Amino acid sequence: MEMENPEIDYRLFPDRRVLCVDMKSFYASCAAILRGLDPMTCHLAVVADTNRRGSVVLAASPAMKKDYGIRTGSRLFEIPNEPDIVIVSAQMSTYLEISAEVTRLFHKYVPKEAIHTYSVDESFLEVSGSERMFGGGAREIAQMILEELEDTFHLKAAIGIGPNMLMAKLCLDLEAKKKGVAEWEYKDVEKKLWPVSPLREMWGIGPRLERRLNRMGITTVGQLAKYPLERLEKTFGVMGNQLFYHAHGVDLSELGAPIIQGQISYGKSQILLRDYHDPTHVKHVMLEMCEEVARRARNNDKAGKTISLGIGYSKTEGGGGFHRSRSIDQPTNVTMDIYAVCLQLFKEFFEEKTVRSISISLSNISEDSSIQLDLFDSNRTRKRELGYVMDAIRDKYGSDALLRAVSYTEAGTALHRSKLVGGHFAE
Repeated sequence: MEMENPEIDYRLFPDRRVLCVDMKSFYASCAAILRGLDPMTCHLAVVADTNRRGSVVLAASPAMKKDYGIRTGSRLFEIPNEPDIVIVSAQMSTYLEISAEVTRLFHKYVPKEAIHTYSVDESFLEVSGSERMFGGGAREIAQMILEELEDTFHLKAAIGIGPNMLMAKLCLDLEAKKKGVAEWEYKDVEKKLWPVSPLREMWGIGPRLERRLNRMGITTVGQLAKYPLERLEKTFGVMGNQLFYHAHGVDLSELGAPIIQGQISYGKSQILLRDYHDPTHVKHVMLEMCEEVARRARNNDKAGKTISLGIGYSKTEGGGGFHRSRSIDQPTNVTMDIYAVCLQLFKEFFEEKTVRSISISLSNISEDSSIQLDLFDSNRTRKRELGYVMDAIRDKYGSDALLRAVSYTEAGTALHRSKLVGGHFAE
């Protein structure tokens, strides 16, 4: 007999004041402002590389989208040859500097630990303790931030407010982007969250998960909230529990941990430069990525026990893919340890399809100093020390100073990416 769903008593859950701040058309706005143009009225497109006709449009100004239909994902050759259109190459290092300055502006309103930098153009701020200091509520603080962003950087923004990160983000995406500032409370869940459809509009639900839920007869967030929790957990495991509570607007995650200091995993994901048909070439890229993940862990004097591998197949073969994890006995930050587990997972779950994306992460993190010596692997300490030496050389002479031989093969991407910032040419 199936158990009844638990009753949601919102009095038991934290009722914080979290702001989700999104800079509108951030890359395009920065590029326009740097050229003395009005980001809201100029026709401007930021492309990865102006020298390649097939180069992807990374950002477009609002007027560019409205008047010419050019948006993120369009191609350079699709942009009309009109005199009022400005086309620029991405200046990622400059955009990152501006993003850092915006974060410093946030420090005026909340302490550093109350800021979660979600991406270059999106941040979460918890203002629960700041309301008294500024003599107003979360809405008033949000309005002050919007005005200061425009006055200082000429950047337009939108802010969603909620009792947790999930609700703030959903409020931003589904209401605040149209209004400028909006606020959702727990009492709004039934009226504002439950009608949401298609499910991919819900933060955390991608196309594949949406299709699985649709096959179960779930097409709205309200249906997900009322679906038997026991069956969700049986189908999706821990994620099923999370889906159920998220559908009720409940999110217990804290700000700051995953992206700022103290992150709980070290990962690397990339959409490949082209479709990879040969599994050997895929393994070459996996090795490069394992090197980068291990390096990030070493840079923070951390090691991990759980290694995850995600493989995405090309849309030309229907998309899809897999994401699997495996834990080892001793924490590691040695490249070849991580790669060995990734190879096991690849061998077990790969379907001989064309690969277009790869993700690798190291989690279940502990301090590197706590790693125990393995009596059966006398080279373990030397492997760790070698990793740190290689990192020091790269830090001093550049990321391409030391590359594994696979990076110089046709499949390798590390040599190309060492010339980029944020995945694009640095200028």
